[in-house]
Amino acid sequence: MVVTDTWYLVLSALLFTIGFVGLLVRRNPLIMFMCVELMLNAVNITFVTFANALDDVAGRTAVFFVLVVAAAEVVVGLALVVALMRRRPLLSADDLTALRG
Repeated sequence: MVVTDTWYLVLSALLFTIGFVGLLVRRNPLIMFMCVELMLNAVNITFVTFANALDDVAGRTAVFFVLVVAAAEVVVGLALVVALMRRRPLLSADDLTALRG
């Protein structure tokens, strides 16, 4: 059995769908945060697949920048979510409107 580009694109679509459904269904900010990260990784798989298929370095460069942005998001976003979850253990996404100031 040969693994072709189609397999990677199907895997990417499946991971993106799981992340999107998880983002819509779950109300826990930490789970929503992980679903967004799953969606970003699915897009990265697609970029790398097309970069390999087209023999172009631009897709790999885009993956590098997406990973840099995701790392910055993890640093700031995860710190905020963990701090909020420690203060209110049963926090939901609807409770975050209290942060408007």
